[in-house]
Amino acid sequence: MRFVIVTGMSGGGKSSAIRMLEDAGFYCVDNLPVSLIRTFIDLLATPDNGITKVALGLDVRADQNFEEAKRVMDSLKADGYPFEVLFMDASDATLVKRYKETRRVHPLTRGDRVEDGIARERKILESVRREANYVIDTSNLLTRELKGEIDRIFVEGEEYSSLMVTILSFGFKYGIPSDADLVFDVRFLPNPFYVEGLKHLTGNDKEVQDFVLSFDECDQFLNMLYDMLQFLIPNYTKEGKYQLVVAIGCTGGKHRSVTIANEIYRWMKNKGTYGIKLTHRELKED
Repeated sequence: MRFVIVTGMSGGGKSSAIRMLEDAGFYCVDNLPVSLIRTFIDLLATPDNGITKVALGLDVRADQNFEEAKRVMDSLKADGYPFEVLFMDASDATLVKRYKETRRVHPLTRGDRVEDGIARERKILESVRREANYVIDTSNLLTRELKGEIDRIFVEGEEYSSLMVTILSFGFKYGIPSDADLVFDVRFLPNPFYVEGLKHLTGNDKEVQDFVLSFDECDQFLNMLYDMLQFLIPNYTKEGKYQLVVAIGCTGGKHRSVTIANEIYRWMKNKGTYGIKLTHRELKED
């Protein structure tokens, strides 16, 4: 039987993950009282019950001590019960925004600000996050992208790294993305904006792509960048980084940066066990 404990920060996407696991054929139970966890698992362990995949949701609540849940998890591990831990997370800024949008009360605010409740919860869950088999940071994930990550781990059974790589194109005239980890400037390449017939197209159009990729400088740049990413990503993963934003910038963010971002995304898509997404900040459809 595959047994997954789904936990994480309140507002991090635990409920969504459980729904997706249910759609994937898991028998799901959420917010089971801690005192019943061991009984529940013992029942599941009985032979011939027909259940082969189970997901149990655990979260921090004001009316129960999460340390007790942690002790139950430790005792299960000591007794040889095989289970995996999926930890759902998001940045503090994202969590605050989600609470404000939904007007829900954080379970640990105790009448204080939402930020205070988040800080208390993060401290409580620190050790669980550190020991989790999978950590998914949903700060920049769309629902379909989260489903892709869940399916990749629990349906397709791929080897998993908790690193999520975002390839982001942008225009320098609108500012460097505040969440960028690596920023590359491709304004050294000839600008399609000044080429007849290309001005009103974007790097998603073949005509622009053919123009940008036709230069030797572009080919050299991409090869050197690929080598750098091949070196950096495993080391970021080893150090426990969960989000990596690779930002590619040109003047307006519609031609050169989009073309290069698309090429990097295509190259990286099947290169590793990490998750990957592509975003073009300055294109209206994004």
